[in-house]
Amino acid sequence: MYYINLKKPCRIHFIGIGGISMSGFAEYLHNQGFKVSGSDQHKSDITEHLESLGIRFYLGHKSSNISPDIELVVYTAAVPADNVEMLEAKRLNIPVLSRAEMIGQLMLNFSDAIAVSGTHGKTSTTSMLASIFIEADLDPTVSVGGILDAIGGNIRIGNSEHFILEACEYTNTFLHFNPKRSIILNIDEDHLDFFKDLQDIRNSFRLFAQKLPDDGQLFINGEIDNYEEIVAGLTCEVFTYGITDPAYGKADTGYDYSADNIEFDEYGRASYDIYHKGYKLARIRLNTSGLHNVSNSLPAIAVALQEGVSIELIKKALASFKNSRRRFEVKGKIGEVTIIDDYAHHPAEIRATLTTALAYPHNNIWCVFQPHTYSRTKQHLTEFASALSLADMIVLSDIYAAREADPGDISSKDLADEIAKLGKEVYYFKSFDEIETFLLQNCMNGDLLITMGAGDIVSVGENLLGL
Repeated sequence: MYYINLKKPCRIHFIGIGGISMSGFAEYLHNQGFKVSGSDQHKSDITEHLESLGIRFYLGHKSSNISPDIELVVYTAAVPADNVEMLEAKRLNIPVLSRAEMIGQLMLNFSDAIAVSGTHGKTSTTSMLASIFIEADLDPTVSVGGILDAIGGNIRIGNSEHFILEACEYTNTFLHFNPKRSIILNIDEDHLDFFKDLQDIRNSFRLFAQKLPDDGQLFINGEIDNYEEIVAGLTCEVFTYGITDPAYGKADTGYDYSADNIEFDEYGRASYDIYHKGYKLARIRLNTSGLHNVSNSLPAIAVALQEGVSIELIKKALASFKNSRRRFEVKGKIGEVTIIDDYAHHPAEIRATLTTALAYPHNNIWCVFQPHTYSRTKQHLTEFASALSLADMIVLSDIYAAREADPGDISSKDLADEIAKLGKEVYYFKSFDEIETFLLQNCMNGDLLITMGAGDIVSVGENLLGL
């Protein structure tokens, strides 16, 4: 296998450079003196940003994009083996690495690589932890799966031993990583186009936890069912965290770090008492909404405390923290209708977001949802219907295919029928233009409109706002 040497920058090409993670690492290596180029099927704000840095961008995948002077090609999991650039790289005997393999190698250059994993909440927790470390002048390098205004994008290039990044479980990407410290936020059924079932997913998280060295640290949500199975036999230090407020159906189970006495303001922003082994440390006030963000903040605080950051600095960072874009992001108002956008695309995420919305000022909650991938929609059809039914009115667009071909046996109409069975008001439109016209005619002053999904549904709210 080819090994990247940061002390000897080379000529490197990224297939799929427009992805949120690939683009961040392309920028990082460019900053380290590597000569970087890349290709993607579509132009975007991200590719334009890369071009502004001097990174060469090719629109479309072509064999001519691979020149003999390229010393390494990096590709994403979405790139098939018969991709013309992959085939040309192999014909020219140019080494190739997956994105995950590349990240794993880069992590070895940091003595404190911190990987944030879990089925949901990775971007929020990574962003919180990064913000705390920046506030504490620890100057971390950060790779986050969203656009975080506090770091001016999806990558921050620091000058210290700290490297904070998201660790995605899909296709077992995170098993290529080499962290010193890891966070496991939750383990739910997802990506069942790759994993067999929940037990298969749990096995992968178990293998991920086992990658930690003897002097490493694992921070795991103690509310995960039978979390002991994940940590059994680990030689690293293990810390548990969880919510213990009985008002939310929680019990004190002896977590190392816990949140209790939780309160929400009129915009759903939480404050709570944080405890370490039963001893109250402080009252934490979050600038983000929802009970799920209380849980997301706990491991960020725990890692920072273990690093020696003072609780006062942590409090200051979290009180001013603004989440990355597309995480309950208030986009603006049209008349007296507030428009919010959220990345939620799994039933558990949808339920968390809509529960947060219930605490936000509103008359009616409109949820405009774009299902993400056919396999996920089919696998979780009833769960999607149940979660979406928390909204007063649901509007569905067609399924965003992403990496999948249409199998012909599942559609948004099926989801609409399932929601209707629950007695909810639901509408399905094939085009965004139809959705926008319908919303303009039906949303009333005081209503809350949430565009939701991991695809391009955000454009509906932006078009309504004229952004």
